[in-house]
Amino acid sequence: MSYDVVIFGLHLKLKPIAFTIPLGKNGWDVYWYGIIIATGFLLALLYAFKNAKRYEINTDRMLDVILVTTPIAILCARTYYVIFDGEKLNGISDFFGFGTSSGFAGLAIYGGVIGAFVCGYIMCRLRKVNILDMFDLTAVGFLLGQGVGRWGNFINQEAYGAFTYSSWWGMESTRTIEEMGKGLVHPCFLYESIWCIAGFFVLNFISKKRKFKGEMILLYCAWYGFGRAIIELLRTDSLMIGRIKVSCMLSIIICVASIITLLIIRSKLKSNENNTEYKSVFADEKSEEISNEQDN
Repeated sequence: MSYDVVIFGLHLKLKPIAFTIPLGKNGWDVYWYGIIIATGFLLALLYAFKNAKRYEINTDRMLDVILVTTPIAILCARTYYVIFDGEKLNGISDFFGFGTSSGFAGLAIYGGVIGAFVCGYIMCRLRKVNILDMFDLTAVGFLLGQGVGRWGNFINQEAYGAFTYSSWWGMESTRTIEEMGKGLVHPCFLYESIWCIAGFFVLNFISKKRKFKGEMILLYCAWYGFGRAIIELLRTDSLMIGRIKVSCMLSIIICVASIITLLIIRSKLKSNENNTEYKSVFADEKSEEISNEQDN
C-alpha cells in the first residue's frame, strides 16, 4: 500500500510500511508510524535525562516512573480512542489488533497524555519523586515528542482537515481524494507539529527561569490546549460526542483552567513578594530608629 501525495507543490510517494521482518507466514510489518512515534519518545526521554539535574530529580527513580508509565499511557490512548470513536470490538484480540493487518492501531493522544499524568502521579508517590518537578520536566519533553510524532500521521495520510480552497497551501493524496474528493486539504498534522515544536523551545527557555513548581505543566496545558482547540476545528476525523468534537472541547477546558490557575498563582507570588519587600523595609527603618535611640 502506498499514497501519492502532493503538498506545497511537491509530489511524493509514501509507503506506511518501512520494512518487513521475515517472521511467521506473512512476515511482520514494521510501520513508519511506529518508528516516528518511537523517535519522538526517545527525544523526549533524552531531554528529560539531560535536564533532570536542573529539576533536582534522581534519574534512576525517574526511569522507574517512565518504564511503568509508558505502557499504561499507550493502553489509555487506545482506550480513549475506542470509547469516543465507537469502535466495535469482538474481544480483547481486537483491542490489541491481534491478527489484523493494521496491528495496534487507533490511538488518541489525549488518552495517552491523561494516562501518563495519572500513572505518573502514582509512580512519583511510590518512588518518592517530587510530582510537580517531574511533571514540569516531562511537560517540556512532551511537546518535543508530540511535534515529531505527528509526522507519523503524515506517512499514514491521516489527521488532515477540510478543504483549503488555496492553490498553494494544502495537501492532496490518493487517500484524501478517496475520502473527501479532489482538492487540497489542510495538513493539520503539520500545524500541530509546528505548534508543538515552537512550544518546546518557548517552554524550554522559560523553564530556565521557573518561578514555581508546576509552572511548566500549566504552561504546557495552556499552550497545547490553545493550539489543539483551533486545529481540531479544521479536522474532519475528530472523535465526537453528538455534534461536539471531544478533543476541541477538552482542549478549551484545559487551556482556560490552566491560564486561570497560572494567573492566580502568579498574583499570589507577586503579592507575597510585595509583602516581603514591605516588611524588609519596615524592619530596616525600625532597626535604624532603635540604633539612633541607643546612640543618643
